[in-house]
Amino acid sequence: MCHFDRAERGFAESSLWDTANQYSASGEISSAFQPFCNYLGAAVCGAERYLKESFMFKADDYRLRLKSLSETLSEAKYALDIDNIGKKLEELKAEQEKPEVWNDLEKSKHIGREISVIEGKIAAYNKGESALKDAQAFVDLIEEADDESLIPELEHMIKSAEDDIEEMRIKALLKGKYDSNNAILSLHAGAGGTEACDWTQMLYRMYQRYCENVGFKVTELDREDGDEAGIKSVSFKVDGENAYGFLKAEKGVHRLVRISPFDSNKRRHTSFASLEVMPEVDDEGEVEIRDEDIRIDVYRSSGAGGQKVNKTETAIRITHFPTGIVVTCQNERSQLQNKAMAFQYLRAKLIERQIAEREAADAELKGEIKKIEWGSQIRSYVFCPYTLVKDHRTGYEMTDIQAVMDGDIQGFIIDYLKKAG
Repeated sequence: MCHFDRAERGFAESSLWDTANQYSASGEISSAFQPFCNYLGAAVCGAERYLKESFMFKADDYRLRLKSLSETLSEAKYALDIDNIGKKLEELKAEQEKPEVWNDLEKSKHIGREISVIEGKIAAYNKGESALKDAQAFVDLIEEADDESLIPELEHMIKSAEDDIEEMRIKALLKGKYDSNNAILSLHAGAGGTEACDWTQMLYRMYQRYCENVGFKVTELDREDGDEAGIKSVSFKVDGENAYGFLKAEKGVHRLVRISPFDSNKRRHTSFASLEVMPEVDDEGEVEIRDEDIRIDVYRSSGAGGQKVNKTETAIRITHFPTGIVVTCQNERSQLQNKAMAFQYLRAKLIERQIAEREAADAELKGEIKKIEWGSQIRSYVFCPYTLVKDHRTGYEMTDIQAVMDGDIQGFIIDYLKKAG
């Protein structure tokens, strides 16, 4: 005679086993039925072993995922030089306490920015490492408790660890000399008249929304409105950690395809706008600007600006003779402020020129020279006959064009940084 323990078998909800146990206890099952009982018992035990082994394999799968994340974290740790930047952080903090640094505002700001960047890298690594350790300990807990109901919580922990490590990987990509600096951007309308000016204004709005989304601050430096609508050109500064590192991915020509709202025949138009991205450089020693190499012109600001702004000559134009670079600034309320900002803008342009020359030399060595012209746009924004935004350098694309125009461009930037790095 055989007996089935339903709690041991794990089939508490099965009335079949209740019935079988009832007949077995009463002796109503003949000995001829005993082999069948043995077969069922073996099958139940086999099913239990299968479930336990399946869970064990699942735990091992989680450990493999965490091991892969741990390797990625180690690579990012090496790229960020976490083992050595702690010493540099101590040196910077000690220097920050010196009286001569406190008396030098620009130097104090520069050191403060360096400290903030290093602390951000260390915090990102510690956060990722802690998330991994918590997830690894939770896998062990679930395996010991044999409680599958905790798996969703484990999935959430692993997802959090993946996000933290991805953030650290992105920081590791931003290892250029000026990547941690603020950025100065300049948008220019291409050929196309009012349509191109409107496209430039749309891009300006897109970058303003992007900066709001990631916590950057935008300050307009100079602006020239279109004859009928839109913007012919606009320059603006973006303040924030790694602003230049991220936004340098946007440098180039942007192409728009849509049914023009300015065309009464509703024809499809193609418009272009170019974006320059330059790092803000506080240290005047980075580039030499000699007095004999520049001309400074003063003129009246244009546009709405209050009672005195348009009546006095507050706007500044600086021409750099060796390079032919011309910069203007008219948005500050005093001539001195505009002059300081214009010099900052000129230094940024000269630094960007040096960077471009180095990149061109490297590309020539690699055989990768490509002219920057209207036919070599980096990204297309198609509103008609379908909706698509595609980056021609990386292949990354999005069909939700309205989200892109509302500033959702981080995916394009990160994908470019990964593939360019």
